[in-house]
Amino acid sequence: MAVPKRRQSTTRRNKRRSHDAIKLPNPSACPQCGEPKMPHRVCPSCGTYKGRQVLNTEE
Repeated sequence: MAVPKRRQSTTRRNKRRSHDAIKLPNPSACPQCGEPKMPHRVCPSCGTYKGRQVLNTEE
């Protein structure tokens, strides 16, 4: 069975882990009301998705 001959240095370990950080959410503007919303989700303020009214919101 293959076993590493030497242990990996902390620098190499940290370079490998540099891409593991959690990314911040990137909201976009709703085309109907302009409020920020997450992509591919119903707008929480106006209730539209892809130009259709999906949720009834109280205004």
